[in-house]
Amino acid sequence: MNYIQQAYKGQRELWMFIITTILVAGIFLVNFVFYLFSDPSDLEAAYEMMKRFPSSLNLAFNLIPFAFLLGLLFLLVKFMHQRSILSLTTARSKVDFGRVFFSFMMIAVFTLGTFFIGYSIDSSEIVYQFDLKKFAILFLVSIVLFPFQIGLEEYLFRGYLMQHLGVLVKNKWFPLIFTSILFGIAHSANPEIGAIGFWKMMIFYVGTGLLLGIMTLMDDGLELALGFHLGNNLLASLLVTADWTALQTDAIFKSTAEPSMSLFTEILIPVLVVYPIMLLILSKRYGWKNWQERLFGNVSEPPKENYKIIGEQ
Repeated sequence: MNYIQQAYKGQRELWMFIITTILVAGIFLVNFVFYLFSDPSDLEAAYEMMKRFPSSLNLAFNLIPFAFLLGLLFLLVKFMHQRSILSLTTARSKVDFGRVFFSFMMIAVFTLGTFFIGYSIDSSEIVYQFDLKKFAILFLVSIVLFPFQIGLEEYLFRGYLMQHLGVLVKNKWFPLIFTSILFGIAHSANPEIGAIGFWKMMIFYVGTGLLLGIMTLMDDGLELALGFHLGNNLLASLLVTADWTALQTDAIFKSTAEPSMSLFTEILIPVLVVYPIMLLILSKRYGWKNWQERLFGNVSEPPKENYKIIGEQ
């Protein structure tokens, strides 16, 4: 059974899918509606109000709800859909933490490498602001709470929604594209959207969603997406901050540059060049084959005897 077919192991009534999606995705829906109908001045006022709190406390306030929502998703999958969390995570007999670590290190090495190359070339708009006490608190908050935040986003978008949409529409390409667009929309209330521009950031977020979705479908599991997403968000929190980003923290460095991103070098190059290279690296390491079938193939119900896999409770 492939990853999307794992949804056949539990109850799949449409009303269950609707209730679970509304309850768990509510925070993203509220953010999108708030962004869509709010006056820009109201958004700015909300961002300014958040800045009144200590940055690590503000970060914790923003991340704690994800822990409750991830727990809610697990409960609904376990008791309403009556299937295991393992089937929501991977098609393998157990979670492969080696894959999580490898993708984490892949994005960490790339991020650190590109940052320090850029810093060595021109550091005029990067301020070193390391404060051991503040950074220690930030590190603790980030290590404890970011796994819940990225866990919710991956288990919801690349996990639950991708699996159940795939079963509903009987193909793989639609849930891949649709969940990637939803992933972009879910970040539409982030302050960098207003600073950089809606369509620029949507290209980046949707492109990242496609990368994570392709990882999941090609590898038959969430492990690579979880590691990549965690590495990206942790470094975004700990390494560099700026006044106009969603993650304003007591990071090691602070960018004082005006909010801007080059469409070509900072958005299109990562999405169209760097991401495909990363997929190529992963495909070589894990022996991915049959790309067309894994990304665009049909989804059919497997024989009943395949519903249980070794090691699943």
